Amino acid sequence: TPADSTLALVDDARPEEEDPWDLPELKDTGVPWSALDTKGKVLRVLVSVVKLAVLLGLLYMFICSLDILSSAFQLVGGKAAGDIFQDNVVLSNPLAGLVIGVLVTLLVQSSSTSSSIVVSMVSSGLLTVQLAVPIIMGTNIGTSVTNTLVAMTQAGDRSVFRRAFAGATVHDFFNWLSVLVLLPLEVATGYLYEVTKLIIDSFQIQSGEAPDLLNVITDVLTDSIIKLDKSVLSEIATGDPAARNKSLIKKWCKTYTNTSTVNVTVPGPENCTSPSMCWTDGNYTFTLKNISQTYNIKKCDHLFVDVNLSDLAVGLILLALSLLVLCSCLLLIVKLLNSMLKGQVAMIIKKILNTDFPFPFGWVTGYIAILVGAGMTFIVQSSSVFTSAITPLVGIGVISIQRAYPLSLGSNIGTTTTAILAAMASPGDTLANALQIALVHFLFNISGIILWYPIPFTRFPIRLAKALGNITASYRWFAAVYIIFCFFLLPLLVFSLSLAGWQVLVGVACPLVALLIIIVVINVLQKRKPECLPAALRSWDFLPLWAHSLEPWDKVVGVITAKCCCCCKCCKGDEDKGRDTEKGHREAYDNPAMCADREISPDEVLDCTRLTLLFMSSQNYLL
Repeated sequence: TPADSTLALVDDARPEEEDPWDLPELKDTGVPWSALDTKGKVLRVLVSVVKLAVLLGLLYMFICSLDILSSAFQLVGGKAAGDIFQDNVVLSNPLAGLVIGVLVTLLVQSSSTSSSIVVSMVSSGLLTVQLAVPIIMGTNIGTSVTNTLVAMTQAGDRSVFRRAFAGATVHDFFNWLSVLVLLPLEVATGYLYEVTKLIIDSFQIQSGEAPDLLNVITDVLTDSIIKLDKSVLSEIATGDPAARNKSLIKKWCKTYTNTSTVNVTVPGPENCTSPSMCWTDGNYTFTLKNISQTYNIKKCDHLFVDVNLSDLAVGLILLALSLLVLCSCLLLIVKLLNSMLKGQVAMIIKKILNTDFPFPFGWVTGYIAILVGAGMTFIVQSSSVFTSAITPLVGIGVISIQRAYPLSLGSNIGTTTTAILAAMASPGDTLANALQIALVHFLFNISGIILWYPIPFTRFPIRLAKALGNITASYRWFAAVYIIFCFFLLPLLVFSLSLAGWQVLVGVACPLVALLIIIVVINVLQKRKPECLPAALRSWDFLPLWAHSLEPWDKVVGVITAKCCCCCKCCKGDEDKGRDTEKGHREAYDNPAMCADREISPDEVLDCTRLTLLFMSSQNYLL
């Protein structure tokens, strides 16, 4: 019919909808190189060199701020983290051990610190290697929150935020999915423990030292701001009561310990060091005992060495300052990269980073990216630093999420290699256990890569990250909900249930897990084979809208936005007119058009009107 043909013509005339995951074209808005004279070319080269130097300086400050952020978290929650490890009844529950690993890593913001606490407990005999395996899995999850928080700083642009948040959470989903498979497997078979024990027993491994690579450069600045005595955390975790009164802030950087053998009195012969070193004189029993005395020689020279503040106060100060520097550096880095990556330079960089090898060797590209990620993480000695650095590059479109995924996997491997080298620096009597824990971490990540990377169909973290990126692009407030729920509320809930006993944990968790599996299966069938479902289950429309859509919750957030932003703008200048502020707010809601005569752009007037109507409709909806 004519109507149908007209509709067909209209549809054909519409431009194809762009894929939001396509990398944007970074256009060169400047004057072409060929059009510049000699002076202009020299000036452009100088500007590029200055920009590169500033970029390196900002990266240096960014890495240092992450180091200071870790120190701040240790000062604020480090002792609490040490206390968590002391309850072996809770640690005997594998799920509770996993959650403890997550919470402790969140508290100290360093997987290496939490891992070192675990190694100390294993070495001292307070924790077996089997019980430590779930905790190591938890540290792997906890360390991935940093780059997710970094992605939040790019929430200003919807498209950039979509890519950045997906690029950050692809690391989260890999860790969560790996735990969902490998933790039950470990509980049932002891896979990680048995394989790593076989490796330790098979090789004669000599003690060594962990190398200092990037730390040699960053410690110059970070050690001048704060220096921590991390052995205090291990002492608290191993149950030393004297450690609770010690400060984490290191005051003496050079000490001398003198050990001498002296005569001491003991209650009886059974308390002697050995029978040959015991004698009795009258009513007194004497023995020889080694007494160590430590002398302070040189004070540290960081800013807080002589500050009379508690660890909590210093930690909060450093936390605020490091977050300020971190966010400022990240925003400046993104702006600087946007100005530098233009024209031919952008195309070359994007081509190098995102192009696969020609057929039939295209599959090799991802594995080379894994090696690059492992190597870069080994250099910077922190997976958080590396993944946080590539997150803004994913956001501005220089690195695709398909390439960011193997880079993140390599980062997981890189951080375990430094842990292995650090474990090799342990004393001979504790070397085997320390190295086995480090190898557990390494084998866990290798097993996760085997599960979720070689076969393209199994790369579920990419699909899940894209789905979450699409949600957060439409509802940016959901990103904060995701972080709070997955990294704080869920671990705290599981930990609380673990304290009540495994019966309570299983009784609550099993129905919830079963319900989640049913929902996932129904969702898959709704999309793939709806005919297999009853008519009522082919959509979620039978539920209230708030139970299957974020739109009502978005309206609630819109109400808060309208109250906090729109009213303030609409009522601007009311004070000068002697008008009561609350009355002005009420008038703004009753008459959105009153904003038009204020100092607000037409777009802001439309936004004010929309949010006001949203507020009123939300009130009616909620009622």
